[in-house]
Amino acid sequence: MNLQNFVLFLLIGALAGWLAGVITKGSGFGPLGNVVVGIVGAFLGGLCFGLLGIVAYGFVGRLVFAVLGAIFFIWLLKFVRK
Repeated sequence: MNLQNFVLFLLIGALAGWLAGVITKGSGFGPLGNVVVGIVGAFLGGLCFGLLGIVAYGFVGRLVFAVLGAIFFIWLLKFVRK
């Protein structure tokens, strides 16, 4: 992974974390926490969909996968917190 792809991955993850925080009604982890959750969610989303053989193309496709992964990760964190 080159530097440009890594920076794009971080940007998509940050945006996904913010969107996931908005979608889950802001009960997330604060602005910085949501960005971190989004980056982890982007990784999880790409991994899970990749294992299913589903591939995302372009910025919007990757963003959708990252948001879904971030929402799933937020759900897991809420589940573990309880």
